[in-house]
Amino acid sequence: QVQLVESGGGLVQAGASLRLSCAASGRANKRKPMGWFRQAPGKEREVVAVFSWSGDRTYYADSVKGRFTISRDNAKDTIALQMNSLRPEDTAVYYCGVLGNREENNPRAYDHWGEGTQVTVSS
Repeated sequence: QVQLVESGGGLVQAGASLRLSCAASGRANKRKPMGWFRQAPGKEREVVAVFSWSGDRTYYADSVKGRFTISRDNAKDTIALQMNSLRPEDTAVYYCGVLGNREENNPRAYDHWGEGTQVTVSS
């Protein structure tokens, strides 16, 4: 049974930084990449930052390029998301997911999810 636990969210002012972490346990195949997604109220879940299927490249949503950085610790089977220069439009629940196939930019390609961590950015 795969379990993902996100942490690090909170309420911050615009321009502040947060670092999110996702710890995985019980993974059948630790070679499958994990990635970060977010979902705002009334909107679809969207890609924030993910690793490629091969694990050697990263992809970022245009809205976060230059501000967010995804990283991983393979030994601990965790990933992190460093978020700088936060904006009110970054407000959402942030989720960690495990990639199930090669479509790393497609939320539907992820077959395991954490419960999410709330990020709220005030103006």
